[in-house]
Amino acid sequence: LFDGVYPFYLQQRKVSVFDISTIIVIVVFLTFAFSFLLIIPGIRGQARLYWTLRVLFSLIVGVVIITVQFTGDWETGWVRANTSYKSFSPALVSVDIGLHLGLAGVNISLRGNPVDQVNETINYNEHFAWSFDADYDQSYSQGLERGLPSPILYVAEKFTTRSPCSMQRQYRISSHYASATLWVAFCTWLISNMLFSMPVLVYGGYMLLVTGAFMIFSLLSFSTVRNFPMCLIQFGTATLHTGYGGSFWLTLATGLLCFVAGISVVTLHYCNLDLLKTLFDLREDKAEECQEMAEAHVNPHFVNRRL
Repeated sequence: LFDGVYPFYLQQRKVSVFDISTIIVIVVFLTFAFSFLLIIPGIRGQARLYWTLRVLFSLIVGVVIITVQFTGDWETGWVRANTSYKSFSPALVSVDIGLHLGLAGVNISLRGNPVDQVNETINYNEHFAWSFDADYDQSYSQGLERGLPSPILYVAEKFTTRSPCSMQRQYRISSHYASATLWVAFCTWLISNMLFSMPVLVYGGYMLLVTGAFMIFSLLSFSTVRNFPMCLIQFGTATLHTGYGGSFWLTLATGLLCFVAGISVVTLHYCNLDLLKTLFDLREDKAEECQEMAEAHVNPHFVNRRL
């Protein structure tokens, strides 16, 4: 202790939205997209456009399903308040406090307004994980030992298992079910791609509908936490309120897009099968077949013998 105050230690920090796992997933899918763009000139005619649309649509759905597993903006909120900065210190600072909830944990941001106050640079972002292989309470205890600012510890304490708010249990369970449902959606997305590569297009459309349904189920699972009364996170007269973030709305848009694509494939299968085969480059060119069968070669030796 330094005059009764915990010292501040340097630590590795995690960004609130993007981390290294998200970047790796995006780079992998961009590599697939770039590889396809290299071979797309070898496809002739209108099939080139159809192949491009199908592959890019499939890659977008896949990268969204995987990326939102690691993002931290399923639910976000900010508040500006004048609050104490350190324990046992009467000094007040003007800060912006952010709360970012993801499927794997919570990020708490603290940004000074201005950044330099009380002879320090106030710009923090701390991650507290609640996945199966992580101990949230231990992370919180380590934050106490590092001497994190009081606003971060106050918000993080709301999600501990010992807190009467029980916010961690609510968010942790709903996040785990949402993550598991998204992994099922990823499996159905893989199956739909396999079916679209075979002449069973209607079943690929059905699997797209299943993919969209599981994505919507993941959103419903995460949103069930709203049905429970939430503890207020107050800093004086200011209250920190949260709302659905970018990852939530991106998952919703992608799930609805899968529904639209699946319904379109199934409708074309029953109403206009030739157009569906054309879009997937499976329609046989009857004109070329007739042209190939129009010319015949006859061996004159066998003709003379028969005569």
